[in-house]
Amino acid sequence: MDGVLRRRGSVLERALWIGDEPVVVRVAQPAADRVIFGARAHNADAAEEGLRRMRRATGVDVDLQGFYDRYRDDPLIGASVRSRPHLRPNGRPEAFEALAWAVCEQLIEYVRAVEIERRILYRFGRRCPSWDGTQTLVAPPCAAAVAGLAPAELQALDLAGGRARALIRAAREVASGRVDLHVQSGQEDGWRRLRTITGIGSWTTAVLGLHGQQRYDQLPAGDLAYFKLVGQMLRPEEGPHARADEDEVRSVFAPYEREGWAGLAGLHALGHKATGGGAGVRFAA
Repeated sequence: MDGVLRRRGSVLERALWIGDEPVVVRVAQPAADRVIFGARAHNADAAEEGLRRMRRATGVDVDLQGFYDRYRDDPLIGASVRSRPHLRPNGRPEAFEALAWAVCEQLIEYVRAVEIERRILYRFGRRCPSWDGTQTLVAPPCAAAVAGLAPAELQALDLAGGRARALIRAAREVASGRVDLHVQSGQEDGWRRLRTITGIGSWTTAVLGLHGQQRYDQLPAGDLAYFKLVGQMLRPEEGPHARADEDEVRSVFAPYEREGWAGLAGLHALGHKATGGGAGVRFAA
């Protein structure tokens, strides 16, 4: 919905940047057991890196057989696991993109957050021609570009002042190298450093981990969707108005967390709402 990923027929297409090099990546799935990736760039190494990041974002190389075997008869998520064994979080090939959009989606309805994200794209996004040159693809600004903005520039696009300041501070941490979002080791240290920023909490870093770093163990437990789901599980007598708190959500998903699957289990538990990366209202920072 943010306009970054385009669909043309059965082909998904988007632009991403490897350093200063734009790369256009396309993905198609002509059969259930076959996914085709293609990349176009001026530099072969950049194209290869673009392919690697897109493969990681789509999760095609993640073997979920163990998850399926373990949870196909689970009382909470078993039905979803059996009917949708292919389900994976919607990933982002640029981790900072996931972080930036998570900040935009705090505390507001997703549709309104998307409007803000589209304004950021229009004003500060990076542009390049599509695969066949008939369209212009737009990717979110990089961390260095956001780091150089003033909060007022983001507030003018309807991003709240506190979140504008949080996003810029986070961008400065990433742009300076103090937080490296692409390394596998030390991700928890990066999350802890980001959480020292006012306005960035466990929900934001969990969204970053799940959708930007392909950490299927990360559950955005502060999301209103989980508050509703667990509240109705624990207190059905309260009907649709039942709400849990974050501790209760974590308690319900603790068995999956211990085995490293809390984030993926959460998407299965949400059922048809499990779009990943943008469903419902964002409740916690």
